Parts: sequence; structure tokens; C-alpha cells
Amino acid sequence: MGKGMRWDSKPLSLHYKHNHIFVKFGVSILLLGLAFRLFSSDSIRISSVLEETHTPPLAEPEPKTESPVVSQPIQPPLASVFPENETQTSEIVAEKCDIFMGDWIADESGPAYTNESCHVIEGHQNCMSNGRPDSGYLYWRWNPRNCKLPRFNSERFLDLMRNKSWAFIGDSISRNHVQSLLCILSQVEQAVEVYHDEEYRSKRWHFPSHNFTLSVIWTPFLIKAAIFEDLNGVSSSEIQLYLDKLDEKWTEQYKDIDYAVIAGGKWFLKTAIYHENNNITGCHYCPGKNLTELGFDYAYRKALQLVLNFITSNDHKAFVFFRTTTPDHFENGEWFSGGNCNRTMPFKEGEVDMRDIDTIMRDIELEEAEKAVEVGSGNGVILKLLDTTRLSVLRPDGHPGPYRQFQPFAKDKNAKVQNDCLHWCLPGPIDSWNDLLMELVVNGEKYR
Repeated sequence: MGKGMRWDSKPLSLHYKHNHIFVKFGVSILLLGLAFRLFSSDSIRISSVLEETHTPPLAEPEPKTESPVVSQPIQPPLASVFPENETQTSEIVAEKCDIFMGDWIADESGPAYTNESCHVIEGHQNCMSNGRPDSGYLYWRWNPRNCKLPRFNSERFLDLMRNKSWAFIGDSISRNHVQSLLCILSQVEQAVEVYHDEEYRSKRWHFPSHNFTLSVIWTPFLIKAAIFEDLNGVSSSEIQLYLDKLDEKWTEQYKDIDYAVIAGGKWFLKTAIYHENNNITGCHYCPGKNLTELGFDYAYRKALQLVLNFITSNDHKAFVFFRTTTPDHFENGEWFSGGNCNRTMPFKEGEVDMRDIDTIMRDIELEEAEKAVEVGSGNGVILKLLDTTRLSVLRPDGHPGPYRQFQPFAKDKNAKVQNDCLHWCLPGPIDSWNDLLMELVVNGEKYR
């Protein structure tokens, strides 16, 4: 802002007439000075506002209900300026921004819950109880570059969702995501589990004080599939995938869902035989079968087109989020060949690129979602993209790694154990996905 101006007065020794002229002249100078100060002050303020505005496949883990609670010391990273603890408001800004473009910034306030305050964390994601020694990964928060992302407000969310139902539809990453939301909401009200399937992959919870229902529906392909593998990912035969039929496991429940978060994923990278119009039309990675190699991208696009067409043409007008693919961070091998993820800090923009497979899948998702959003808007369907891929690429530190198992090095510090570099520790980076979800529900019109 402009500095204050000081005027020095001196005794005048001139004749009164001349003195009168100088007084007029002095008043004129004063008025001009004040006008210039106001103008420069506004210019600086406008410039400041503009600067502020434009600143730049792993085997599915066997679901478990709970794991032993072991306290670990939690220490924030020794970094930086921390943002204020904001909450969602209905304030609308004039200029829209991309909420998915940003950086992970240090945040000393830490997660909204711990492994001690939330009791629904599955054992494979309960990194602190399983003995992970570092805790710096808990003290980072997603920060969009051109707009502010408020923290998730559990009380307001539950009030907004009174008498409503949410469903997370997809594979084990969707289950990982719903557990994060459950943990955040449990700080206000504990949910009651009211249903689970035989394998504990699909579940439903009820929040009695708000009559709010939250569920996860396990359907890794979203379309009809015959899967021949056990809970450890060991397959006895190729997956049979029906590219023109949806999985009724979720479509039959769709009419009762008010909000849905739908996602495809890494299952499309598995060996599979493709069926269309009751005929086998090809496959993905099936050497020796004498079938046409159509590729996982062919099947993924077909599946998404079928799913999104069902949503946009449906008489039931749910509020739907389509979440993009989740990257893994295996280094020095894959999950089955000794790959690990030992990093303890986020990447910065430009330090890492998306893998080719993730780029292919995300490009398909963006193309098909863009077309579906346009169709849906004409049919009264709210369909929004939840583009978590790029922000997730930057968090190699947020996975369980060897701590998918309880105290893996308790008996042998050099033990060779399988790492999980796909799913996310709870608490962990996936919690920020719920900040994004709530902001899009409350203030979705702010964002492009």
C-alpha cells in the first residue's frame, strides 16, 4: 500500500496577495497528491488481488474389520508456512479454477483422525498400528494453486446428507476411500455396520442420528465378469469379461442411491477373455489362446461407455462423481517381484511423470467423461469428474509398503515381505480426496 505523506509548513514572508496565490497553489498540490495516493493505493490493491488469484495391480487385500492398535509417535515435517484451518462455505468466487491442479503443502495440524480414534480401518491400511516408523506423511495437505480448498466439515456434511445415501462403486481403492470417509465422519457420529457380503468386500453403514446411509459396492470392472481368483490374487483361470453387460450388483441398487462415486481401475490390466453379443471377440494378454489381442484400453473404453450411458440416460437422477484411475508407486520391481515404495516425502511438480499405463487410462476417462457430462446435462443428470490421478502421482510416501502386514520386521529386520504401493495408509493422502468431494458438493459451480 502507499506510504503516508508528510507536509512540512514554513513561515511565509511574502506579501498577503502573493501569500494568497501560494495558498491556492498549495491546496491544488495537496488535492493532486491525495488523488494520486488513492489511485496508486487502488492500483496496488488490484495488482495484489490479481497476483493472489493467478499464483501459479496388486492382489486385493483380504478385508479385515479391525487390527490391533499400536500407538506411534506422530511428528510433523520440519517445514514451511501452514494454511489456516478453513471450513466449507457457500461463498462463490468470480473466476473458476482447476481444483485438481496444485501442490502438497506441509500442514502441522495433521489428520482429522488417528488409528486410535477410528476403529474401522482395515488391517492392510492401518500403517501406524502395523509398525510404520515414520509419520511425516501425515502432515501434508492438497492445495490447489488458484483457489482455496477448505477442510472437510463433518458436521455440515452429515447435516447436508440427512435422509440421503452415498455409494462408492468400484474395486478395493473405492473401499479404501469409503473407509477414509467413515473415519472422518466418526469424529462426529459413529456409523453402525448393517450389511456385508460373504467376503466382506461390499458393506453398508448407517448413521442413525442423521438417517444417512453409506455403502461400498465391490465391482472391480463395473461390468459383468466371471473372476476365478482367491483373496490373495491367485488365479485359476482367465477372467471372462462381458463388454456389453453391466454388473447387476450395482445397477440393481442404483435407484436407491442419491450420491455415487464410481471408478474403474487396475483390474482391466489383468489377463481377460472378452465377450460381446454372446461371442468371444478377443482378449488381453492371452498368449496361446489363438484370440485377437484387443488390449486393455479397448475393453476399458467399452466398459466406461456402457457405465456412463447407463448413468446419463437413467430415469433416476443421482449426483454422480466419476473418479479417475489411481497410480501405484512400485519401484525396483512390481508387487510380485520385490517392488517397494520406501519414499517418505511427496514429489514436487516436475519431479515425476505418470506411467504410460496410467496416462492411457486417464486419457480414456477424460474423453469419455467429457462426452457423458454433456449428455447428462441435457438429461438433468449431475455428473462430475473427480480427477485424483495427478495429485496422487505426487504421493509415493502415502502407501503401506511392507506395513500392509502387522509388524513385518518384528522377528527379522531383513525379512522379505510383499509391499503394497497401490492402496493408501489411513490416515493418509486419500483423506484429501474427501476434501475435494465435499467442496464439489457444496461449491461445485466454482470449478471448471
